[in-house]
Amino acid sequence: MATARTENPASVVMGMSKQNGQLRGQPKPTALPSGPMGSHAGKIPSAPQKGGGNPQNSGGIRFGDDWKKCLQLPPKDTRVRTSDVTATKGNEFEDYCLKRELLMGIFEMGWEKPSPIQEESIPIALSGRDILARAKNGTGKSGAYLIPLLERIDLKKDYIQAMVMVPTRELALQVSQISIQVAKHLGGVKVMATTGGTNLRDDIMRLDETVHVVIATPGRILDLIKKGVAKVDRLQMMVMDEADKLLSQDFVVLIEDIISFLPKSRQILLYSATFPISVQKFMAKHLQKPYEINLMDELTLKGITQYYAYVTERQKVHCLNTLFSRLQINQSIIFCNSTQRVELLAKKITQLGYSCFYIHARMMQEYRNRVFHDFRNGLCRNLVCTDLFTRGIDIQAVNVVINFDFPKNAETYLHRIGRSGRFGHLGLAINLITSEDRFNLKAIEDQLVTDIKPIPGSIDKSLKPNRRIGRLAFSRTSASAQTSSLLFLVFLSYVSPPQATFTV
Repeated sequence: MATARTENPASVVMGMSKQNGQLRGQPKPTALPSGPMGSHAGKIPSAPQKGGGNPQNSGGIRFGDDWKKCLQLPPKDTRVRTSDVTATKGNEFEDYCLKRELLMGIFEMGWEKPSPIQEESIPIALSGRDILARAKNGTGKSGAYLIPLLERIDLKKDYIQAMVMVPTRELALQVSQISIQVAKHLGGVKVMATTGGTNLRDDIMRLDETVHVVIATPGRILDLIKKGVAKVDRLQMMVMDEADKLLSQDFVVLIEDIISFLPKSRQILLYSATFPISVQKFMAKHLQKPYEINLMDELTLKGITQYYAYVTERQKVHCLNTLFSRLQINQSIIFCNSTQRVELLAKKITQLGYSCFYIHARMMQEYRNRVFHDFRNGLCRNLVCTDLFTRGIDIQAVNVVINFDFPKNAETYLHRIGRSGRFGHLGLAINLITSEDRFNLKAIEDQLVTDIKPIPGSIDKSLKPNRRIGRLAFSRTSASAQTSSLLFLVFLSYVSPPQATFTV
């Protein structure tokens, strides 16, 4: 059974290993960065504040106690946030009449006030109404459905009461871990994650015990339902996170089968950043007078600055090496369009002397879990991956996303760059563009109504680069942009080792 891991991992595998995706080069002798793109953009440590105590270990909170003083709060996040998460109505979590134990878990997660999607979603979900919610990546959608879901769990009932469907195994582990952390003071909410690629017998044995909430990928949970192991005939809430992906051709038949086993009185909540026509058809068939939430005045996150560098295929690694040396990177995610290129690029980055993990769908699940866990805990600075990692993955320390291979469509591009700039913070997206990609670049700009600029001579000071990338001032016009890109390549060839080429 795949469960959220909260314990520290064992010793990290060092050296090159094609099986586990953990490639480590000789680390560069640079200190961890600071500033908005530095230490504050990193993972917020969970060390308790002075004077805090664990209420569970101190005999619980008695009537009349100031329960907030007993919380183990993380340090206050002082980073600048954009209006994607700050443009709220001014509500507080206490306004929703939530259980005190649930509020304790919310505050100990560092969630101080509800984001716009949470303000819109929580009261409606608590009322039992179906929801169709569209909001940007990284604006708090997980909290928007997990808070009302956990509030409605009845511990006196020993059957599955809620189910969260997600498209990837890594997202299932992440959501289950968040659920466990938020519910830790509720006194017995049992959360289970079940995904493909894990031992089916372990899942069957786990379901023999009490389970209140299941976080699952569609194929595995349908298998358990058909075997009569996962009984969902009394389920009251079903959540579909990344609903557009779940209703694509890859999953829609499985989702339809799962819904056929649910009671007619169930509540269905759909959350995504994009809603194609398939979602509209599903809504008309299965949702009863859904409450529609649309917070997408624009598609891209306000905090993400987007650039491109016009390069040839053989110059991509030159460019990447220069970016590594010139930018202050907490953690970066680098996307390739195939599993073969993921492994080749990870090996090349390691040879250049940078620590690097890689992850893709063809790896064994055990190794995928290990890489995800270790990268999330900050044990490596760079992760090379396929689009497996585009959906919902929330790693606060990631401040740079690099499209080593430019995506083919706007939806993939939107989800890729959404791995940085999480929850209203600043992020940087850099795209390496070849002559074959220039038409896709223009099409994606038009579809997303966004502006992807040529990489400038210096990055905005608010993004805190290590130092100036160069002394070239780039213009936005297409003719000068091409000239500037060629000049940038001359600069790259000067600062990058000539042997750092990349061919497949």
